[in-house]
Amino acid sequence: MPNVSSPRLTRAIGALSLARGGKLEGVEVAYEQYGELSPSGDNAVLICHALTGNAQAAGEGGWWDPLIGPGAAFDTDRYAVICANILGSCYGTTGPPSTNPSTGRPYGGSFPVITVGDMVAAQEQLLLQLGVRSLASVAGGSLGGLQVLEWLARRPGFVRSAVIVAANLAHEPWTIAFNECARDAIRNDPNWLGGDYAGSAKEPAQGLALARMIAMISYRSAPSFSSRFGRRVSGTAVSGQPQFAVESYLHYQGQKLVGRFDANAYVRITEAMDAYDVGEDRGGAGAALRAFKGPALVVGIDSDILYPTWQQRQIVDTLRANGNVAEYAEIATPHGHDAFLIEWAQMDQHIRGFLAELPG
Repeated sequence: MPNVSSPRLTRAIGALSLARGGKLEGVEVAYEQYGELSPSGDNAVLICHALTGNAQAAGEGGWWDPLIGPGAAFDTDRYAVICANILGSCYGTTGPPSTNPSTGRPYGGSFPVITVGDMVAAQEQLLLQLGVRSLASVAGGSLGGLQVLEWLARRPGFVRSAVIVAANLAHEPWTIAFNECARDAIRNDPNWLGGDYAGSAKEPAQGLALARMIAMISYRSAPSFSSRFGRRVSGTAVSGQPQFAVESYLHYQGQKLVGRFDANAYVRITEAMDAYDVGEDRGGAGAALRAFKGPALVVGIDSDILYPTWQQRQIVDTLRANGNVAEYAEIATPHGHDAFLIEWAQMDQHIRGFLAELPG
């Protein structure tokens, strides 16, 4: 059962200057809030979502619902839990499907290059509008974890603690390779049209579906596929050959994403992920994170092939070298990278234990 729910809300934050140049006018940010902000504005927790996620972290269908609510790990009796859809996405925050105010048409392929820093800058403007004066914690997994690191580097005095799950200090070639294969699948769809497919009869659905299929392989593990599917056959392919259950699963996941996500958003967000390096132009990761003085929980997943655990240990080592209290926890699971959206008992145990030690 859902713990808590919130209406989807939107705030206009005005113009936003972008790290790679240019400016977005009339930026809007979609968000949800669970729990009440204290009069002092210091009990907020920011939840940062992953690549195709949205602001609905809790409630029915919420992607972290078991972790958010009264008495939950992110206790809404204690915290105002806020989750914002990231810049460049397609769930209410300004992104490629949004209307360009200068043309009256969707941005499409003309949507500018964005960075993880730009995503955090938009979140910061939202929080200031909401009256948040400091964050008790900022938490997220995968791309959400990159946003957490950016928060620590950008606004270290604004954040009192951090929960970083299945992320790294900078994207490694292995992860970039998966993302480039996914982007290439989209770009090679004949309906891509350079990203300007809005208003055409068809969207690059086949390319986006294939991108998701590629990604789903990286989100799981060989043992998880073996135990779930084995060599079970679910039907017969057009060729007359057996269609294995794992094939049906991947096709289903691809079509499911087509029904809820935008191809341009997928390209722009994965580009931002691959370009991310918390230490870029900051003297390296250690220097970038040196001003953050709070405690951190860093969670790895033992079967994660996309962000293997040595990368989370590297985050811990970097923080500890700076004098931070940095706790490492590891989820034991066959489910791979997606375990931070599956292994609720272990996630709850680690996060609840960490937050319980925080003052206030």
